[in-house]
Formats: sequence, structure tokens, C-alpha cells
Amino acid sequence: MKTKALLWIWITFMGLYACRAETDNKKSLSFETPHSVSKTVNKNYIKVALLLDTSNSMDGLIDQAKAQLWNIVNELSYAKCDGDLPSLQIGLYEYGNDNLNAREGYLRKILPFTEDLDEVSKELFSLTTNGGSEYCGTVIKASLEKLDWGTNADDLKMIFIAGNEPFTQGNVHYKDAASEAKEKGVIVNTIFCGDYSHGIESKWKEGATLTYGDYSAIDHDHKTIYTPSPYDELILQLNIRLNNTYVPYGSYGKRKMEVQASQDENAATYSKANAVSRTVTKGSHLYKNSTWDLVDAETEEDFNYTTLENDKLPEELKEMSTSELKKHITNQRKKRTEIQTEIQKLNEKRRIFLSNTTTEASDGLGNAMLRALKKQAEKKNYSWD
Repeated sequence: MKTKALLWIWITFMGLYACRAETDNKKSLSFETPHSVSKTVNKNYIKVALLLDTSNSMDGLIDQAKAQLWNIVNELSYAKCDGDLPSLQIGLYEYGNDNLNAREGYLRKILPFTEDLDEVSKELFSLTTNGGSEYCGTVIKASLEKLDWGTNADDLKMIFIAGNEPFTQGNVHYKDAASEAKEKGVIVNTIFCGDYSHGIESKWKEGATLTYGDYSAIDHDHKTIYTPSPYDELILQLNIRLNNTYVPYGSYGKRKMEVQASQDENAATYSKANAVSRTVTKGSHLYKNSTWDLVDAETEEDFNYTTLENDKLPEELKEMSTSELKKHITNQRKKRTEIQTEIQKLNEKRRIFLSNTTTEASDGLGNAMLRALKKQAEKKNYSWD
């Protein structure tokens, strides 16, 4: 009887374990969940929370954010921490817009920290401006408490807040928000849209220095200047080939393929050079789509072919055996790697060309962010090639 009882307990335990394992495997391939980020032990992140004033006068600021996103990301792709390539997460807030909830301080968390750069682009292009009361302390505090900053001391954690009204408005004092930021190891960088001295007078500079951040003043209505290069057309042709290497899974994958295409189009609305910058990002390690693309997903530790459902595969792959599907994914990865390598090689030539070409200096949002990012990254032993 005792032996039978022990056997029954063992069988029950293994049954529960198998159920748990099966459930975990299904969770591991959660392509239907946007913004998910895989966790890797000892992996370093650059975490950037972008807090944008979307009141009436800020159309130029939003335009710069749309136009300069890919240049910012491309510069960050060259960052290294102790010889390793850190990942990038971007969180996005808007504030100061009368269309937002007054009880919450006229702010909205648009995106949690995400590695999905297409989502960042999509949300930036959906922003509109209207009226507004700009409460800087309130939105900084909200981003500190609502975003997952993590506990890794080697992560570079930064807030960039941009606007043009006094930093002192709202029920949350900016000094209290700064104290909370310091406790969490987050640096607050302020970008005043207007005259440099006016920004100092309205406490934007103090809002930054309290957390050892940087203060900048920009002309938010300045149009982004693009310089064409002899390599642009070749890089854009590679983008077409690159898009053909993605293998969407399920209805979410199909939607994300559409988002990818629409963000290609959005980048091109500014100029061919901006579309090139986006393509360069897509050729870097920072462009990740493991939540919907089987080629990226297969590299995740918890990926399992046995959890794939045939009816969620693209039509041309539904009749494939597991071994045939594996071979197809491997071939797609090989093609993608080759294309991305070509993109990076052409971009190196493009960078040299642009560095030798005289262009008008820009003091816009992108340059302000990159100056602060590089300065503060070096203090944490991050380096740039």
C-alpha cells in the first residue's frame, strides 16, 4: 500500500509538472502579446523614457521626434558596455494636452519600455497637439513609478523631457520628482523648446542638474536637414529584400508586418535619407521582432517548434513538416544576415561620406539627446566605436 501511495504521488507530481511545462512552453511563444521583452541574465540595457509636451505650440517638437528617431537609434547601436552590445528600450509619454485626463495631470503613458521600434515610430506618428497645462514634475514622477526601470546598476537609465512652459507647474514639485529619480538611479535630462536663458529662468536647467542630467535649449520649429549620399538607393533596395526575410506567425504577425511596412512609408515621407536611416536601424542588432517573426523568435531560449500551430503559419508554410520548416527558417536567417551585413558595410561608406560633407549644424531634439546620452554613458564605462 505504501509503495502504491508513493507511486500515486509521483505520478500526480509528474502530471502537474508536465502541465506546468506545457503551459510555460505555450507562454514562451506568445506572439499575440505586443511590447513583450525577453529577459536575459546579465544583459545590459539603455533605457530611455521620452516625455513629450503635446500642447498647441509643440507640433515642431513632435515633427523632430518623428524625423530624428532612426538617427538617434543608429548612434546608440554603436554603444558598447564592457565590450558587449547593450539592448535599447524606449518608453513614451505625452503630457500637457487638454485631451488627456485632468485628474491624472494631463499625461498619458503611450508605451511601456519596449524594444519594438516599429511601435515607437507608429505611436510618434499618431501624436497630435492641443491646448494644455504642462506639469513637468507630475509626468516625471509618473514615468518613474509606472515604467519598469529594473535593478541593474549597469543599465543606463535616462529620462528626456521636452517642453516650453515653466518647469514649476503642477501639484508635484520638480525637486521631489528629482529626489525619486536619484533614488532609482535615473538621470533626468531637460530640453527646453525656446531661448536658453528663458529655460534657465523657468527652472528647466535646475530640473536637470538636480539629478546630474543635462540641460539643452532647442529651436523646436527647426526643420531636420537631410544630406543625400551615393549609397542611399542601394541601401533602400536592400530594405526590400530584407522585408522578404520575415516570417509572421498568427494574426498578430500579419498586423505587425503591416506596421513594419507603414513605418517604412512614414520614414520616407520626410526624405529618402530618413528612409535610409530606418533601413540602417533594421540592419542593426537593435531591431528585434521576436514577438511575431519566427526567424527572430527561434533565437530565443524558450522557443519550441512543437508549440507552433500550422494554421497560424503563412499559407505557403502550412503543409511543411517540422524539419522542412526548420530548414526554411534557417535559410531566411542566412539571407537576413547577409543582407544586414551588406547594409552595415554600405552604411560605413555612407557615414564617411556624410562626415566629409559640409552640412548645416542642427541643434534639434536628436542632437540634444545624443550629446547627453554619450556624455552620461561614458561615466558608466559605455563606449562608442
